[in-house]
Amino acid sequence: MKVTGFSIIRNAVKYDYPIVEAIRSVLPLCDEFVIGIGQSEDDTIGLIESINSPKIKIIHTVWDDNLRTGGLVLSDETNKAFKAIETDTDWCFYIQGDEVIHEKYHDTIRAGMQEHLQDKRVDGLLFKYLHFYGSYDYVGSSTRWYPNEIRIIRNDKNIYSYKDAQGFRKGDDQKLNVKLLDAYVYHYGWVKDPRAMQRKQENFHKMWHDDAWLESNVIKADAFDYFGDIDELAKFKGTHPAVMQERINRINWQFDYDISYNKRSLKTKFKTFAEEVLGISMSYKNYKLI
Repeated sequence: MKVTGFSIIRNAVKYDYPIVEAIRSVLPLCDEFVIGIGQSEDDTIGLIESINSPKIKIIHTVWDDNLRTGGLVLSDETNKAFKAIETDTDWCFYIQGDEVIHEKYHDTIRAGMQEHLQDKRVDGLLFKYLHFYGSYDYVGSSTRWYPNEIRIIRNDKNIYSYKDAQGFRKGDDQKLNVKLLDAYVYHYGWVKDPRAMQRKQENFHKMWHDDAWLESNVIKADAFDYFGDIDELAKFKGTHPAVMQERINRINWQFDYDISYNKRSLKTKFKTFAEEVLGISMSYKNYKLI
């Protein structure tokens, strides 16, 4: 069984992406790793090269900034990296620049890939998610956070990254058939120095909206207001991946949240009631469980 990891990145230093940790967290599961690096305003190339692994293959790409609507540039770049994977690979492990896999799940993930290798009904493997917010001590606990996504896909070039690269589809817009793994992706996209987070937000929205929308909707500030856009958090009681420890030790800001407080919207309250009381799943599913 051959496994190739893949990802994309641009301006990783400028926006403080934990891409090194992301790659290092899956390298033990991969025979190779393809990383597409877009034209950057910093030394993203040097950052990736610092990993110093013979498994890593860098491809240089140019992001099409005309693909701004709906984040399509992200799926376009992801597809470039996916297409660069050699045909002898069986499984392709996708990891985004702010996602990390805990080493305690390596055996489970490896066993899942091996178990479903010969079952061609299975297009991919689905992961659970922990979304960290504000600091490394809190996770999103409301239904606004997506609970699952596909992160391992079969090396079938009929599969492609979908919309803003959150998930995958195949053929003529068909959802992938997947098996759920008992393993989590640790998503750290909402944990940064508030100044770096503000820069990221101002840049990130450029991939979804035009300049007029940005001018009207993106608040100009020196630092991101973590308290302004959150409804409910829970205290994280587990351990972080070992590759994250050095970054966690460098934290230089304070974020404390009263977990007894929440400001769920009416929509979120209804969704929570449907899922927790009625047992009706209201979450969007970009996949088919088999």
